[in-house]
Amino acid sequence: MRSQIKLGHISGIEIGLHYSWLIIALLISFSLAGHFHSVRPDWSGEITWIAAILTSILFFITLLLHELAHSIVAKSRGLRVRAITLFALGGVSQIESEAPDARSEFWIAIVGPLTSLVIGGVLLGLARLSGAGASAPSSPVDAVLLWLGYINLGLAAFNMIPGYPLDGGRVLRAILWWITHNADRATRLASQVGQVVAFLFILYGVFRFFVGANIGGLWIAFIGWFLLDAARSSYMQVSIAAGLRDRHVAEIMEHDCPTVPRYLSVRDFVDVHLLHTNSACFLVMQNNEPAGLVTANEVKKVGREQWEQTSVQSIMRPLNSLPAVTPDMPVLKAMEVMTRENVNELAVVSNGHFEGIFSRLQVLRFLHIYSGLGSPHQRAA
Repeated sequence: MRSQIKLGHISGIEIGLHYSWLIIALLISFSLAGHFHSVRPDWSGEITWIAAILTSILFFITLLLHELAHSIVAKSRGLRVRAITLFALGGVSQIESEAPDARSEFWIAIVGPLTSLVIGGVLLGLARLSGAGASAPSSPVDAVLLWLGYINLGLAAFNMIPGYPLDGGRVLRAILWWITHNADRATRLASQVGQVVAFLFILYGVFRFFVGANIGGLWIAFIGWFLLDAARSSYMQVSIAAGLRDRHVAEIMEHDCPTVPRYLSVRDFVDVHLLHTNSACFLVMQNNEPAGLVTANEVKKVGREQWEQTSVQSIMRPLNSLPAVTPDMPVLKAMEVMTRENVNELAVVSNGHFEGIFSRLQVLRFLHIYSGLGSPHQRAA
C-alpha cells in the first residue's frame, strides 16, 4: 500500500494518502451530513456540511494518531518505519522488518487500539462536560465530539477482534509466540484464526444483506473479504520467510550476468538479448569492465520510435548508484534493503569487487523451485 499524495513527515516517517481515501472521505462526509440533519433538522445546510466535513477530517487525523502510535513504539524497539498511508479501510504503517520478539510484537500491536480508546474516552468526556446529549447534541461542536468519540471506541473494539492481521490478531500472535517460542508457528495459527473470523464477517454480511440491511450488509461482507485476503497473504508470507530463512545472498544471486556492449542500440538489446534469455537484467560493459545495469524497466522509459537511436549506455543505471550488499548477507535482510531503497536489484560486492546481481526475480524463481519440491516431510514420504 503506497501513498499517491504526500503530506509530509512526522518524526522521520512519511505521511501520505492513497487515492481510495478520497472516495471514503467523500462517502463519510455525505453520510455524516445526513446523520447530523436527522438529529438536528433545525441546523442550516451550511452548518450541517461544515460539521460533516470537519468531522471527516478529524476522523482521519485520529486514524493517523492510531498508526503513529504503532510506528513510534516500533521505532522505540529498533525497527525502521518507512511510511504511514491512510486508505479506504483505515491506515497502514510500513514497518520494514518483523518485531524481534513476542514482547515487542505485543506492545507494537496493542498500542494502536489503546490510543483509539483513549481518544474516544477523552472526546466523549469533553462532550459530556459541555452537556451534550447522545440523541440531540446541543451544538455542532458537541455533534463532532460525540461522533468522533463513539467511532474511536468502535475502532478500538474492532481492531481488537482476534483476526490476523488486525491489531487483535497481532496481539494473539504475540501471545502464541510467547507460549510456543516459535514465531512462524504463531503466525500460522493467528492467520488461521483470522481466516475463520473473516469467513464469519462474510457470512454475517450476506445474512444482513438478505434481511434488509442492503449496503450495510455488503460493506460488512466486503470487510470480511478484505480480512480473508490479508490473513491468507500473511499465511503465505510465513511460508515464503521459511523458505528464505538461513539463506544467503550468494545462494540466490546471479553470478554470471549476461553482458552487452555500451554502444548497443535499445532495439538490438530487446530483439537479440532481452526477449531471448531468461535473465531480467544485463551488465553494460565499458572497457571490459561492468559500468551499469539495464533491465526492461529502463527500456519502458524510451519510446519505441527512439529505440534505434538510443544506446543502452544512455539508459543504464550506473553500478555505483545501486545499493550494494555482500554475498554473506541473509536474504531476508537483503530484501529489507530492496524495500527500503525501493529497488528491484542490488549490486553484490565483496572486498570492493563486483560479484553479481541480486534481484527480486531471482528470489521468486528460487521460491518457485523451493515450493515445487515440497516440505521436508513431503520429500521424505
